[in-house]
Amino acid sequence: MRPILMKGHERPLTFLKYNREGDLLFSCAKDHTPTVWFADDGERLGTYRGHNGAVWCCDVSRDSTRLVTGSADQSVKLWDVQTGTQLYTFNFNSPARSVDFSVGDKLVVITTDPFMGNPSTIQVKRIARDPADQTSDSVLTIKGPQGRINRAVWGPLNKTIISAGEDSIIRIWDTETGNLLKESDKETGHQKTISSLHMSADKSHFLTGSADKSAKLWDARSLTLLKTYQMDRPVNAVAISPLVDHVVIGGGQEAVNVTMTDRRAGKFEAKFYHKILQDEIGGVKGHFGPINALAFNPDGRSFSSGGEDGYVRLHHFDPDYFSIRM
Repeated sequence: MRPILMKGHERPLTFLKYNREGDLLFSCAKDHTPTVWFADDGERLGTYRGHNGAVWCCDVSRDSTRLVTGSADQSVKLWDVQTGTQLYTFNFNSPARSVDFSVGDKLVVITTDPFMGNPSTIQVKRIARDPADQTSDSVLTIKGPQGRINRAVWGPLNKTIISAGEDSIIRIWDTETGNLLKESDKETGHQKTISSLHMSADKSHFLTGSADKSAKLWDARSLTLLKTYQMDRPVNAVAISPLVDHVVIGGGQEAVNVTMTDRRAGKFEAKFYHKILQDEIGGVKGHFGPINALAFNPDGRSFSSGGEDGYVRLHHFDPDYFSIRM
């Protein structure tokens, strides 16, 4: 399994996202410019220029025509995927941390950071079919959780929004009323900041990664804790395989602490675990810094990782990966 090294970002990666067909890979980094690549050979197709802050998150519509990006420049931008033109900008009074399209792409959920006395918020915006009709009104605004909300995603059938962040509690909100429906248990849940949250392809369960050196698998409706995967380092990124019962977990120490260690000492590898048995299957080394982003191709036959080193590494699995027996 030889990785394809994709160099296009000058700063650390923050997020990776494949489109539904799995032929395009979108990457976000702290260098202001989201980039789109061919997911097969890693060729760079183009960039989306317009942000002037780190881009924390992105999502692409089901038909691959629209890209939405959230940035530290206090804006969320809507782009035409094909041409790279900006269609609309939602302005906030604090950095935008997370963006996620609903099923049907009519709504997008956005989280904003606590900033200058403003609390963190979860906001839902309606996405107009014609960009000329787009407005910046929020359909729903949720306030409440303390600290940064690192990720908010849509639950099954858009009925709920699932959020997680610095206060280490996962919350499920009703999308009609904005009421809090469920909270994760403090005892069994994460003990430190939740850095990442990844929904399974069928939206029945989701995986969270935390600075408490663990990743946890949850039921998306009942918020029951299903599995826990223990690591020996803080977790920055998680992903669930859409094809086999595997999860991939990446991390490393804080970038501040990565002084002059070699790449083994820093433990910068993406580790694969069996989703059901919770056993470690293997690891993929290569990054020269913590892994900040992971994504599986929707066909489950390749995955990519983005690191603090500014590289995206694209891995196509060998045939024997699919025949691993535990």
